[in-house]
Order: sequence, then C-alpha cells, then structure tokens
Amino acid sequence: MPDDRTVVDSKTKIRKLLVSAYPDNAGSAIFTELATDNIVDEGKDNPNTKPIFEEMAYWKDLTRTDNDDTKSFWTSCYNAIANANLALQRITELKGANFEAERGEALMARAFSHFMLVNVFAKHYNPATADSDLGITYMVKGETTLNPKYKRSSVAEVYKNIEKDIETALPLISDDMYEQPKYHFTKKAAYAFAARFYLYYGKWEKAVEYADKVLEVSEFINWAYLGTLSANLNYRAKELQKDKGCMLLLPDITDAGLLFGAYYYGARINHTRFIADRETATNKMPWGALDPVGSYHSRAFAYSANNYQKVNFPNIPMYFEVKDPVAGIGYYRAIYTTFTTDQVALIRAEAKIHLGQYAEALADLNAWTRNYFKNGNEVTLQEINDFYNGIPYSEPTADGLTQKKKLNPVYFTIKDKEQENMLHYVLQCRRLLTLHSGLRWYDVKRFGIEVARLQKQKNGEYQLIDKLVVGDNRRAMQIPQDVISSGLEPNPR
Repeated sequence: MPDDRTVVDSKTKIRKLLVSAYPDNAGSAIFTELATDNIVDEGKDNPNTKPIFEEMAYWKDLTRTDNDDTKSFWTSCYNAIANANLALQRITELKGANFEAERGEALMARAFSHFMLVNVFAKHYNPATADSDLGITYMVKGETTLNPKYKRSSVAEVYKNIEKDIETALPLISDDMYEQPKYHFTKKAAYAFAARFYLYYGKWEKAVEYADKVLEVSEFINWAYLGTLSANLNYRAKELQKDKGCMLLLPDITDAGLLFGAYYYGARINHTRFIADRETATNKMPWGALDPVGSYHSRAFAYSANNYQKVNFPNIPMYFEVKDPVAGIGYYRAIYTTFTTDQVALIRAEAKIHLGQYAEALADLNAWTRNYFKNGNEVTLQEINDFYNGIPYSEPTADGLTQKKKLNPVYFTIKDKEQENMLHYVLQCRRLLTLHSGLRWYDVKRFGIEVARLQKQKNGEYQLIDKLVVGDNRRAMQIPQDVISSGLEPNPR
C-alpha cells in the first residue's frame, strides 16, 4: 500500500515538507573550525581528543566517520536540497492556490545548502579560475532514476545558480507563513544570507544593499543583557539564541557544544590560552589588551588545569537527548545560529572597505565594538593604521604568532596599506565574534591566509608540524569517499 505520508498535495503538507528543506546535520562548525588558525594542538600527552579531530586539524582526507564529519554534512545538505526540490515540483503541479511564499522558501533553502557545500568542498570563488574549478553538483530537480551518475559543476556555474535562486526567492519570502520564524528563512534571514553570499562573490555593492535591509530593521545582539546572566557558559549560549539579532537556528546532532564548551572533551586540539593570548580573545585591540572577563559583556571562559587550557565564548549551546532513560544512553545536540545582525554589520563594513568607503565602514565597526565590548570602545582610522603598522606579520613559531596574517586574497586586490589595515581590523572583529562557528575558515580561504599548525612537545615547546600554504589544494575539503567510489571526480591532492 502507498504511504500517505509521502503524498504532498496541500499547502499545509508543503509547509511541513519545507521544514526538511534545511539540513538536519548541517554541523560544519567542527571540521571547519578545527582547520583554522583558531586552533592549536596541545600535544600527544593530552588524552582529550579523538582521531578524527586530528585528521581535521591537519587537513587530512577523512578516513574515520562521525556525526560531525564531512560525509554527514554532505548527505544532510543534499537531503535538504532533495526536499526543497520536491516542494518546488509539487508547487508546480498543484494549481489554483497561491504558493509564492512556499516557493520562495524552497528556493532560498536550496540556494543555502548549495552555498554551504560549494564553500566547503571547492576552492573559493575566483573569477580568473571559477569556470574550470571543480564545484559541486547543483540539483534543480528530484532524482527519478536508479543509480544516477553525476558530474560536478564548475564553481562559476554553482555561484550563478545560487544567485538565480536567491534573487528569485527574495521577493517571494513572507514571514506570515511561519509559526516558528527563527527556524526558517524570514525576510531578515534571507537578506542576511544574500549579504554573505555577495561578499563571498566579490559583489560589494550587492552585499551592502542586502546588509542595509537587515540593519535597518534589526538591532545588534544585546550583549550587555547577556552579561548580566548566570556565569554559566552553556546557559548563556542558550539565552543568546533567544535574542532578536539571531537568525535561522539549525538544530543538529553534534558534539560542537561539548568541544567548544566547558568540558575536558576535545581539549587537546582546541582554542586554548596559547592562541587566545597570541592572537584572539586575550590578545590586543587598537585601544589596548583584552581581558576574558573585563573586556566583554558576555565574557570568555578561560580555563587553566592540567590538559585543559580552553578559552571559550558561549556561542554554541549543548543539549543531551536521552534515548534510553534506564541505561542513560542518548546523544548530544546543539543549535547553530546561522546569521546574526552583528555578523551582517561586519559584512557591510568589509564590503565598504573594498569600495574605499572607510568612514562608513568605520562607523559600522565602531557601532559593533561599542555594543560588544564592555567599555564601549571606538577607534579612529589613524589608530587602526598605527596599531597594525606596529604589529609584525605572523610567523609559524610560538614566539612569532600574531593576529596580523599576510593576506593573499584570491578574488580581489588590496589597493594600499591603509585598506590592508582596515581589512585586518574587520577580520579580527569577525574572528572574535564568530569563534567556534567555523566561519573563520571561509576568511582563511577568501584571503589566502596561511595556517601554521603547532603542536606542544614533551619539553613544553611548540613545534610546527604542518602548514596550510597559499594555493594549497587542501583548502577544498575532499568530497566523501563513497561519493568518489560512485564516480564523482575527487578534489586534487
């Protein structure tokens, strides 16, 4: 007998189907974050790790499986795309009803999953090479044949298709159809996605245009309020997501809340005091040194114990879902915040820096720092120039690491030293804001930033083990092995 649950023949059923048009295992935070310069290896004597974390941190093609691996991410994104395409197919087939809002959500969700896939499994968009760079397969209809064979579209083709879906969807999105808007592409979330997409595409005016639409209706996250709450990392992470500045929440089966939380779990390969002191949370900004408690409204949690040197911000909440109450068995979940108003402000600031609009970019940056830091810090252009002119470029040694990385952008040219300094500053602001989310990985790719992977030795010294250099093929993560075995062309190594 046919399963009635598979019959999608009404507006209500299409809306229920669209809940599944978002990846249910979209957790790229672990494998992207562990690939960045936010991470150090605290050494083989530290037992708090998993073999797959080591593969991720050293840019290996993954040989182990996990809920947080690239295969789960790939499968989840393509399952979401299949559901979006099924919704679009049924909308076309069902006549006589107005499905414009549902069509808009399906197109936006389809664009979003493809966007995530291409930015993980391909080189970053570069107009000089995008027509020949391997992208991913852009699926615009459901599969109807057994054992289909696919080819990878070029990065250029994928970006063109994403742009087409976004531009078609934007005027159709309607907030009125959502019972739980934080888990869907509202107008605000859709504009935030469009702003990020165009920033990655190098279309600065479009990035500004869509960022404007978010910022004219949405305030920054209320960090001052979050700072008044119980000083418990996981509690604050949960409360953060209730803020109106947080958009498109995606639940996931993931260990991210554990890995980047107040637990020994994963403490060997993590964001620790070693990196925080030299580059991030407890390093410096143009106005002075940063303190984990005194500088931030929503403090950084810095730990100091044997084999436990994590420095974490309350960004990803951890939940435990019990499957067997008697045996106490279950699995860990988290909820990812995909976009925030704060992120969008930094998108607009960066886009304006590319456009040479430094005063306007600085206004966005100062608006953000006033709200994010306890002392309402602001800077001038001269202070930014003085600060970054006074910092040496980072070198791959324990004493040589700094927040100032040599920038080797792949899809634009830096005009002069002043623009470079402004870019350093907005990158550092974003790095602090988005710690643990994996978003730093895309800045590493876009700006051609080299990543030195240092490991603590038995004598307490940190030694360079590997380095992700400019043009390194490992910047495009390898597609899953079973997909390669099915005939899809792998990324070069």
